[in-house]
Amino acid sequence: MPRYPALYQLNTRVRLNELSRAIGRTATLDDFSDAELDRLAALGFDWVWLLSVWQTGPAAMRISRSRPEWRREFEHTLPDLHDEDIGGSGFAIRAYSVHAALGGDAALARLRERLRARGLKLMLDFVPNHMAPDHAWVDQHPEFFVQGSAAELAHAPQNWCRLKTASGPLILAHGRDPYFDGWPDTLQLNYAKAQLQQAMIGELQRIAGQCDGLRCDMAMLLLPEVFQRTWGQRSEPFWPKAIAAVRQSQRDFFFMAEVYWDLEWTLQQQGFDACYDKRLYDRLRDGQARPLREHLQAGLDYQDRLARFLENHDEPRAAATFAPGVHAAAALLSYTTPGLRLFHQGQLEGCRVRISPHLVRAPAEPVDPAIAGFYAMLLAALHHEALRDGVWSLLDCSEAWSGNGGTEAFIAWHWQGRGDTWLCAAVNYAPHQGQCFVCLPFAQLAGKSLVFRDLLGPAKYLRSGDDLLQRGLYLDLPPWGHHLFEVGILS
Repeated sequence: MPRYPALYQLNTRVRLNELSRAIGRTATLDDFSDAELDRLAALGFDWVWLLSVWQTGPAAMRISRSRPEWRREFEHTLPDLHDEDIGGSGFAIRAYSVHAALGGDAALARLRERLRARGLKLMLDFVPNHMAPDHAWVDQHPEFFVQGSAAELAHAPQNWCRLKTASGPLILAHGRDPYFDGWPDTLQLNYAKAQLQQAMIGELQRIAGQCDGLRCDMAMLLLPEVFQRTWGQRSEPFWPKAIAAVRQSQRDFFFMAEVYWDLEWTLQQQGFDACYDKRLYDRLRDGQARPLREHLQAGLDYQDRLARFLENHDEPRAAATFAPGVHAAAALLSYTTPGLRLFHQGQLEGCRVRISPHLVRAPAEPVDPAIAGFYAMLLAALHHEALRDGVWSLLDCSEAWSGNGGTEAFIAWHWQGRGDTWLCAAVNYAPHQGQCFVCLPFAQLAGKSLVFRDLLGPAKYLRSGDDLLQRGLYLDLPPWGHHLFEVGILS
């Protein structure tokens, strides 16, 4: 596994729905073709994340189909919506076993072996904060869930529900975070209970045997300070002992956290290999260079363990969020800086419609040739040894001339590969033309001639190493202009 791997998130149920229509029968995980897996490997991906393989039960499905506000969203996505298009949220899990309609656990094991034969690792989801309303624990272990009173139900009915259980009627909390109403198709697990924590570690150990890594949904909600703020109960830290328990038998198992609220460093210290870099994503959307440059000044002990993305199943599509020129510049900043590189199904083709995790069908969308062409070049560039295993550093930029204000919008960086192999990237992240000198403080350039070849376009420049050391690399770029140069020493 390289230092900076690439991950492809695949919406399993949506993709199998497409395959079902193509082959004229219900497709399972066994129907992912060898050609499709070969393509993912050839594109340079190291990981495949299969979204929504676990069982979603009839209770969550019924709630998904009956909520008017959700149904309006689904109808916006699919104007020809049918009930069978709504499979229930992939994060309202009834049991951590692969749904029978997908082929069951055996089909997952066979797919994992086929991925492994191509050098691809398998990532699945772990949803630690909540379960579906018809999970077996509701009857077997009601004490595992946050329980409430009639007064709490009356005060905040959006956060509580009354359920019939084997222990009699109970008022149970919906899963939620402290800033939003509860998710009505879930029940909140109670991490103040030591027995619940041990049971979840057992679930984690079991499903870790079926994959090589897990993306842990809303992982920060289990932090004791967050849990207490949400539920008013004290809990012990979960992640350090849970991650240690898995790694006792699987030393290299990979944990990726969905995390917000600037808690990435906290979860890294608790054992996570990668944490969502939502802060970078938000700053890319804001379109201001200075906060991006400041974000990239963090130490590599932090940046190396971030997961960088332009879209995922929760965020809107990149093609619908970033204008064409901005999209390419944002992708360069996201995917050629340190960290895990997360790509989402449909992103490479320029899809514009976000698909809710409740849906099992997506609308047909045409491929955007400009976006597809750009990503083809970018993925080819990401094969470069320097980008996968090299040493990264941020570069300084200076004014092209006294009083020139364009420098502020530039961000530039450098990758050192083995030997004399290195790359230089720069972006004018602004809606206006800009100029600067990129400082290249590398003594080995003295007396050399260098060629700069853009891996994302036709540009090719010859430059004197002595001039580069004295003044820097001069750039004059249009709005959102960018380069990813492979630098060669000619003499």
